[in-house]
Amino acid sequence: MKPGTESQTAVLVCMGRALAHARAAVERFDDPTALPLLPDEARQRVQRMLAGGSPRSRREGFAQSHVQRLSYMMVPRTVAIDDAIRGADAGGVLPQLTILGAGLDGRAWRMPALADATVFEVDHPDSQRTKQQRAAALDQAAGDVRFVPVDFGRDDLDAALAAAGHASDRPTTWVWEGVVMYLEKADIEATLRVIARRSAPGSRLIICYHSPALIVRLIGLVVSRLGEPLRSAHRPDEMRALLEAHGFRVRRDQDVPTIASGLSAEVARWTRPMRHLHVVTAERR
Repeated sequence: MKPGTESQTAVLVCMGRALAHARAAVERFDDPTALPLLPDEARQRVQRMLAGGSPRSRREGFAQSHVQRLSYMMVPRTVAIDDAIRGADAGGVLPQLTILGAGLDGRAWRMPALADATVFEVDHPDSQRTKQQRAAALDQAAGDVRFVPVDFGRDDLDAALAAAGHASDRPTTWVWEGVVMYLEKADIEATLRVIARRSAPGSRLIICYHSPALIVRLIGLVVSRLGEPLRSAHRPDEMRALLEAHGFRVRRDQDVPTIASGLSAEVARWTRPMRHLHVVTAERR
């Protein structure tokens, strides 16, 4: 992430959700917040794609192709995380939702299930500043939304959450959606230690992560150009061991194509090459 600017991978992911909201015929996926949360240029690019406009350059054509693939990937990824937050098979919505590296996530403005929950949006101050400005125009669905500015490379996450009013004696759902793959092992473990300290029994941890694969190297080339290189990948057994070492028991770990197979044939077909991308849900013992 370049200093002074919001995360460009967060913008790309949000573009994918905006495109999917308009095009994906999947009953369980819906994200009307994605387009309004985008910066102006990115919003206009999505609108040109929806209108069938031709890319204005080779570079834009490459970006559009990437956003198209992202749009299919975001459907199962979003559905799986939303389902875990709702906790239909695990006791329902928890009183606190903490989104680490929140980017342009719109859950606090689009999920009525969060009406009685406090949402803590944790992200770099540069990304958070512009998001707050755009989110001000949206209707809030969550009971309370608290922005927690944290530079993960310098700031104390534990202290920042405590200062924002996060209660370590109340169960929390933690969402770590698009961050782990950009972190070194030591940084992942440091964050997990904070999560474990601040998680009452029954808390949930939802992580999106990459497993080792050739396609991960190719993706790495794309995101490195945005100044956000990939730094980690975990096999499912490695992720399970890592979470168990910090007091979390894995309840479910599925790759994106498996999730997509229960949503639509089209999404399943487009996501078939994405077996490297997993969503794991674990519970604090």
